[in-house]
Amino acid sequence: MNLSIASKVSIGEGVEMPMLGLGTFLSEPGEKTRKAVQWALEAGYRHVDTARIYGNEKDVGDGIRESGIPREHVFITTKVWNDDQGYDSTLKACEESLKKLGVDYIDLYLIHWPVPQKRLETWQALIRLREEGVVKAIGVSNFMVRHLEELLEYSPVIPAVNQIEISPFIQRKALVEYCRKRGIVVEAYSTLTRGQRLEDTRLLSMAKKYGRTPAQIALRWALQQGMVVIPKSVHRERILENASIFDFELADTDMEEIAGWDEHFSTLPPSWEPETSTQWD
Repeated sequence: MNLSIASKVSIGEGVEMPMLGLGTFLSEPGEKTRKAVQWALEAGYRHVDTARIYGNEKDVGDGIRESGIPREHVFITTKVWNDDQGYDSTLKACEESLKKLGVDYIDLYLIHWPVPQKRLETWQALIRLREEGVVKAIGVSNFMVRHLEELLEYSPVIPAVNQIEISPFIQRKALVEYCRKRGIVVEAYSTLTRGQRLEDTRLLSMAKKYGRTPAQIALRWALQQGMVVIPKSVHRERILENASIFDFELADTDMEEIAGWDEHFSTLPPSWEPETSTQWD
């Protein structure tokens, strides 16, 4: 698979999404986030993922401007938080995100979680925002098959992206296949398991085989499946490490081996795990 740091995937409507992005979940607002964004863009990243609830949208916007990279060359994703869901409140939340980011459009706007009784009208608001050109593409996050089926029954507009927790240890194979069949791009978060499984002996062994770090193996595994990845870091050396995944390729046999590591290991609290928690029904 011929991939580079400039590789993109089409998400419809003429929009192309860089396959490597910088995640900013738990990135401390202020200078740390601004610097992380600048370092990432300096290293060749052209995609930054944030969300209203992260509290760092302003810093993401400032970091992009301070980098000197033109706005149109950077893909920005943000998300509507649970408390802001609903038709009118989503429109207002998007307006606030635009102000904090200091931009006049958002490349990808996502429903952060499938909030019951609100997610469908929230989706209708996202459709309006796309029609108005305020956002270029719309999608969802943490939606399982049952949520997507409900959405597709409600609306003819298919989400461009589904951002979900995916790592070698939680692969969600049925959901990934469901998305692929419907043209929904899978974007993986917590692919590095928030560091909790990077010392797994199988991962360490494979990293040694390729002369790479465990993080690089996990990210390359996701990329080779056509997924978008958004590893989070505020450390320059880690940001560079996470980008150094385009000069090697995992063999088919090793991809098959990793496929056997799936054990539904989620970094989310049980009450938030969207596949099993009833709070999202």
